[in-house]
Amino acid sequence: MIVKPKAVLLFFLSLFVSVCIAQNALAPKTIERLEKEISSEMPKLGIPGLSIAVVVDHKLVWSNGYGFSDIENYVPAKATTAYRLASISKPLTAVALLQLAEQKRIDLDLPIQTYCPSFPAKRWRVTARQLLAHIGGIRHYRGDEIMLTRQFDSLADGLSIFKDDSLEHEPGTKYLYSTYGYNLLGCVIEGASGMPYVEYMKKFVFVPASMDRIQVDEVSAIIPNRAQGYRKGPNGELLNSALANTSYKIPGGGYISTVNDLAKFAIAVQTNGLLKPETVRMMFTPQKTRDGKPASDAPGAAYALGWRISEYKGEREVAHSGSQQRVRTYLYMRPDRKFALVLMCNLEGINLTPIARSLSDIILDKP
Repeated sequence: MIVKPKAVLLFFLSLFVSVCIAQNALAPKTIERLEKEISSEMPKLGIPGLSIAVVVDHKLVWSNGYGFSDIENYVPAKATTAYRLASISKPLTAVALLQLAEQKRIDLDLPIQTYCPSFPAKRWRVTARQLLAHIGGIRHYRGDEIMLTRQFDSLADGLSIFKDDSLEHEPGTKYLYSTYGYNLLGCVIEGASGMPYVEYMKKFVFVPASMDRIQVDEVSAIIPNRAQGYRKGPNGELLNSALANTSYKIPGGGYISTVNDLAKFAIAVQTNGLLKPETVRMMFTPQKTRDGKPASDAPGAAYALGWRISEYKGEREVAHSGSQQRVRTYLYMRPDRKFALVLMCNLEGINLTPIARSLSDIILDKP
């Protein structure tokens, strides 16, 4: 039987039960308004399952799940449902790299071969700072690379996909979003730290941020509460989405976690639990190409060092989205308000920015 999104959604949207998880929880009226907005937007977008976490005044004040993480088995989505982070993996890697820069173990402006000698020299030199801002000239996916199914057993194995290719352009001259550029930063982290990339991330990013659910997204592993993923067919029907192997791109898109875990990461970033205040300011500073243009492919936004920076209703937004088979994710912050919101859903190919903004307006009481 083909499942129509609205038929499913009308059933489970009547089952909303709020879960307040902290002492300073959101007011009941605020939660009521949030759930009204969610119950309106999920059917419009056809989202099967959605999880949300809210940070106010640097505290995780509320989280919940709506709909189904697994439609076929009627498993409800919860705050503890595990979703692929997709490209939200990039800010995690950026924080690790900037830790090493703080410690003078990495110079962001030296050629990356200083720390990753296995990467062949190119026509132009490439730096870590350029890779962080997607202006390093490293290419993105080609052909069916995004749907790879084979297992890559090491970071170096994943680099073999693109390391012998020419740069797309002279570094610093153009913006070109590149997951492979972040894979290369994983190699830089290994060379500078003397530790395997994943081991470094666990010890110096995940544990200090109290992220206890995050792990590498292994397709063959049994991961508790892993969400099933869906896509829309040609007539809008929900279909199961392919489970592509992400082992070739862990630094740029290979983790799985929960909204609560990402909320903890947002708190650690905003409260200087992972980086010094001056490093956080640098990390959030929009980068420019050599001709002074914002490092961006979207009007009104610019990529910083691992984050996308924009403005909304006169306030600074710091965010990163994730788009991959089976998921769409969004980590949204207004650091000047000590605020963060995390959204994860199991439908690929949709835009979560508008709903993140509308939910944030409700919480921050902005009309």
